[in-house]
Amino acid sequence: MAATNVAPDGGAVNAARCLYYGGMQLDDFAYDLPRELIADRPLARRDAARLLVIPVAGTVVDRHVADLPELLRPGDLLVVNDTKVIPARLIGRRGDATVEVTLARDLGGGAWQALAKGARRLKPGDRLTFADDLAAVVAKKSGEGAVALHFDREGDALRDALRRYGAMPLPPYIKRPRGGDASDRSDYQTMFARREGAVAAPTAGLHFTPALVAALAARGIDTVAVTLHVGLGTFLPVKADDPREHQMHAEWGEVDAAAAARINRTRDAGGRIVAIGTTSLRLLESAADEAARVREFCGETKLFILPGYRFRAIDLLLTNFHLPHSTLMMLVAALAGLDRIKAAYAHAIAKRYRFFSYGDACLIERPA
Repeated sequence: MAATNVAPDGGAVNAARCLYYGGMQLDDFAYDLPRELIADRPLARRDAARLLVIPVAGTVVDRHVADLPELLRPGDLLVVNDTKVIPARLIGRRGDATVEVTLARDLGGGAWQALAKGARRLKPGDRLTFADDLAAVVAKKSGEGAVALHFDREGDALRDALRRYGAMPLPPYIKRPRGGDASDRSDYQTMFARREGAVAAPTAGLHFTPALVAALAARGIDTVAVTLHVGLGTFLPVKADDPREHQMHAEWGEVDAAAAARINRTRDAGGRIVAIGTTSLRLLESAADEAARVREFCGETKLFILPGYRFRAIDLLLTNFHLPHSTLMMLVAALAGLDRIKAAYAHAIAKRYRFFSYGDACLIERPA
């Protein structure tokens, strides 16, 4: 049975890349994880995180992120995501009731899509007050806690207000007091962060330090940046029994002409493209043409990668461990193979790796 991915323009991606295994079910992407293996805090030294190397063939290998200069080759190119997380979580009042909202997508003109706790009590026209000088009106409600808000300011004025009153939008499995923790302002931001717009961090990039990047460069391994503004869709579980029925949320991304040219030159010279995180991978795959050339790209992508997908743009992926039943678990299963990724995750659990956003990482090699 075949299905199609959704391309950035809404059209169907070439069917040769989108033939999925028949009979796939949501529970194929399940695993049991002890709660104590979920990392609530990052390591003090980011590149000290453990790294599970998953080759195409042979056994997995336990290393550390700091070992990357040894694990990669001169001439390889790391592609990082330079998006910057905004403090998108706000605590406010609707009359006497407390309301918590997490901004999800900038619609322009002071309008935002958001997720709201207790959204069933909200109705269009309600005024939410977050501070004496920051408020919004509920413009619309939709399913699963989603609301559209219209703020009393926009652009730089709204971003300044978010920096004053907002908290970092940590995933729900990381527990923090209401209002957040000041340390997350720096902990939940990569060293590459330049362009504001994400409401979730590209967490594979959290492992990098200036010293590690310098060591990679000394080995002849360069770095290039692209931008994908991560949305809250990354936190939403897949609920359909058949994963092919899941609707991906759109995310905005950009691969500029200079980055595309560097990536293509690297491949032409025999170097490998190492995607740092699933966000970089999805953006590069969205920008790749049928000849596996990465094009200049600017716009939205809804690319949903499931087992059977034919990768074109990348050779290796460095990524954190992902939640069961998530679209990202499906993506790494597409890259490594479902049985292989589940065996690797079982190994990581047995070896007490740290999981999810602040946890350890794995390096997955793409089969030829």
